Amino acid sequence: MREAARKLSKHSSLAHRQLTTWIKIVYGSGDWSLASFGTLRQIFYAIFLTDVVGLDPRIASFAALFGIIWDAINDPLVGMLSDRVSTRWGRRRPFFLFFSIPFGLGFIFLWWAPPWRSQLLVAATVTFAFMLSDTFQTMVSIPYYALTPEIAPDYDDRTSLTAYRMFFNLMASLSTAVAAPQILDIALRQGLTQQQGYLIVAALFGGLAVVPFLLMFAIIPEPPHVEASKLARETPLRDTVRSAWENVPFRFAVGLYILNWVTFDLVALMLPFFLVYWIARGNLVAQVSLFGVKLALESAVLGILLTVAVSALPMWNAIAHWLGKRKAYIIGMTFWAVVQLLLYSLKPGEIHTVLWMAALAGLSVSTAHVLPEAIFPDVIEWDELRTRQRREGIYYGIKNFLRKLTGAGAIFGALQVLGWFGYKSPPKGAIQFSQPERALQAIRFLTGPTGSVILLSSILVAWFYPLTRDRHRRIRKLLARRKERGY
Repeated sequence: MREAARKLSKHSSLAHRQLTTWIKIVYGSGDWSLASFGTLRQIFYAIFLTDVVGLDPRIASFAALFGIIWDAINDPLVGMLSDRVSTRWGRRRPFFLFFSIPFGLGFIFLWWAPPWRSQLLVAATVTFAFMLSDTFQTMVSIPYYALTPEIAPDYDDRTSLTAYRMFFNLMASLSTAVAAPQILDIALRQGLTQQQGYLIVAALFGGLAVVPFLLMFAIIPEPPHVEASKLARETPLRDTVRSAWENVPFRFAVGLYILNWVTFDLVALMLPFFLVYWIARGNLVAQVSLFGVKLALESAVLGILLTVAVSALPMWNAIAHWLGKRKAYIIGMTFWAVVQLLLYSLKPGEIHTVLWMAALAGLSVSTAHVLPEAIFPDVIEWDELRTRQRREGIYYGIKNFLRKLTGAGAIFGALQVLGWFGYKSPPKGAIQFSQPERALQAIRFLTGPTGSVILLSSILVAWFYPLTRDRHRRIRKLLARRKERGY
């Protein structure tokens, strides 16, 4: 027992000493890979299923639902597995070595449009592609997330490390969000198909996604840990989850995280529909001149939004250090809720106004990326104080399970609404197509006011979140005292 305690007592000081700028950069680069995958899927997958694969939105919603449910289920399983793995490379790093290349290949498979005529067969094929690619994504993402509280035990260090992560996250989001519409626009103008354009994008970013995980395997020094006890290894998943749910701060942190990202999922999914069919009046290749350069409308809007989000990272890091993470989050989300309501008031053709709105939204999108991720690791120490175990993997697995399950519901509901309100897939090769008025109003409502309501709910949860900086410090002092005494 005392030997275990000595190993644990080394954990905090060693991890803190090793958290250099270089380690932050290498670790942060992992979010380039995950954000490339996530951004393309969040923003473009729904419109890919309806406009490229040719699925009716209601059928597409089931394909997305089944895929994301599997996505949610495998998260706690991989989390528990990574907690229990013990190798000479550590618990998390072996996953980076063995699953980074399959993750890159699955990235490409996700964007293949099956040539079958049957809608049900096509739906089954894209569902399988989604599930396979997501399995490989989970095998690297959950161990990656679980490293955050291990290599950054300090309250403010976690915000700093998360800011590095979110820099790469937002840069990847910016790159994919700008590049994908541009490549698709060029493909159409050069006589290629949208399918070919999507495969080019997937091959480009899928290949780049492999590199950061291999670098992390080679460079990141995983802190020493005490091997899971026999009791921990043999505890059924159901009992482990029940024990985690008894962690009250975890409930608040995961609720805040879910509502935050459901909003982002919904807005990201609806934004291409809103820009193409409402703002651009159905012009599928609409362009805008930005600083003398002609860009696809989606590229310009997403580029401005994410550029501002990246630029605002230091500001939100400073505000969180000054006021605390909870208060900083409430400020940012309140601002975003107002922007979402204003978005509903835009009229067709107001392209320059939507560009300004994108800049305003970018300020809050930065908050939404950094602070929920920085808040969540604090619940790990509270659990350790209660149970004498560190279970980062299962906590991140449960969090992602609930976040993806609710996100699946949001995406399923949005696509169902589009289908019931008469949304039509444009003909193959079309560059101009108008949607029915009822479908346009549904697109507007889902893009604007719906997101505001969810954001207000996340603000309410954040208001009651119990772990402040001072409380977290007291928890860490109690843990340090326990470890010094050897029990």
